[in-house]
Amino acid sequence: MGTMLGWAFAGEGHEVVELSRDPDRKRPWRVVDWDGRTPGPWAYEIDGADVVVNLAGRSVNCRYDAANRRQIMESRVESTKAVGRAIALAAHPPRLWLQASTATIYAHRYDAANDEATGILGGSEPGVPETWKFSIEVAKAWESAAMEAGLLPGTRRVLMRSAITLSPDEGGVFDVLLGLVRKGLGGTVGDGRQYVSWVHEADFIGAVRWIMDHEELAGPVNIASPEPVPNEEFMRVLREAWGTRIGLPAPEWMLEIGAMGIRTETELLLKSRRVTPGRLLASGYQFEYPHWSDAARELCEWKRKAKS
Repeated sequence: MGTMLGWAFAGEGHEVVELSRDPDRKRPWRVVDWDGRTPGPWAYEIDGADVVVNLAGRSVNCRYDAANRRQIMESRVESTKAVGRAIALAAHPPRLWLQASTATIYAHRYDAANDEATGILGGSEPGVPETWKFSIEVAKAWESAAMEAGLLPGTRRVLMRSAITLSPDEGGVFDVLLGLVRKGLGGTVGDGRQYVSWVHEADFIGAVRWIMDHEELAGPVNIASPEPVPNEEFMRVLREAWGTRIGLPAPEWMLEIGAMGIRTETELLLKSRRVTPGRLLASGYQFEYPHWSDAARELCEWKRKAKS
């Protein structure tokens, strides 16, 4: 997501500076070393910046054993606290701090959508697996770390509760899903009733631009398509967009076995994330891809062109 934003804003002529644990990585913009934890020369980059975007955090695509849980939590909380301290100490603080969060913070539900005003935060639903509760604990701690930075009178804070961002890039979520469809494995996951909240990369970038320009937006903002869809429909539309008629289903017991084999968690597929962007819509943002059918066709067309 950070690379996605970097290309978008560098392409418009903005100065982009990336904070990275790998300062030697090749980018068309400056890359500055940081450890995501302690003060250092990187903090000078924040002093005088216009906008700071913090997306740091270890991947959750893993088994939630003790070591991974610790890394997932600490990588988010400590990096967020470090950014908050740098902003608080800046002589010329940024006007906007865009802090990553996640739509996973909301409850697993089918009955109604979760927006910022009426949404129910997760963690207390009966029958929810412990691994799912951990993800919600991480999301809440992540947001708390940003708000605990104290008063930042010169800086507006936005917590970006983002849904799964879909782009045609290799190795991304869409690339993985399309790979299953192409192999005939892109059928219904579980019972197929769980909602998939998603956002096209063009709208993720568009929402970030919109938030930058609309000072009334502060605090939690959902970045998700206004039309989440059940998994059964989501996979059917993707198969149709690619032109594949067969998609073998994956029942829950099969997912559990597969997840253990590839060292990940079934929550990523089975939790019902029914999230809508109430504040973005109320402020006037118009989605380029509000419907999954249009987004799926565009992404598939891009992948076909890349192959040819």
